[in-house]
Amino acid sequence: MSIEAIIFYLFLIDAISCNLLVLFGSRWYTQHFRVFSRWFPPAKGWALYYLILVLWIGSLLYRQGALF
Repeated sequence: MSIEAIIFYLFLIDAISCNLLVLFGSRWYTQHFRVFSRWFPPAKGWALYYLILVLWIGSLLYRQGALF
């Protein structure tokens, strides 16, 4: 497995967890990370955009053959 695949899978896990946090845990996030949530509020649009970008990069890596 190449370093590109490892980095991609780490970003994919991060993007999926970000979307799950925004969809199901935004109240928990703002209660437990009050100071941090003021600077980085949970936003559905940005989380979805992040997931789409990661999936797009994954499709490019798949076409290149780097994800095997």
